[in-house]
Amino acid sequence: MAPYPPKPEDLPEACRDTMMEFSKQRILISNDRFKSVEHRVLANRIGPRISVACFFSTSFQPSSKLYGPIKELLSEDNPPVYRETTVNEYLSYFYDHGLDGTSPLTHFKL
Repeated sequence: MAPYPPKPEDLPEACRDTMMEFSKQRILISNDRFKSVEHRVLANRIGPRISVACFFSTSFQPSSKLYGPIKELLSEDNPPVYRETTVNEYLSYFYDHGLDGTSPLTHFKL
């Protein structure tokens, strides 16, 4: 979506608003509250199937901004599980270790 986001009308209507809103957010970590699975698709037999690929690159806008658990998800009962990190540090670790079957996030656990 950056540095030149598409016009909303060029996106599929079924996910247009969600994609535009999501693109305003910045590499959020849910502190293990939300889980996802890799490369899993469940298609409905009725209606269109929409796939959205998300790629993240710092080559357009390098930054020293720190990313960490979403503040609104943290509390005394739910302290941070991960330390803050920069995108460059995260990607360096990821590229050094590749796809070895474990999430790169485990390296950043407190």
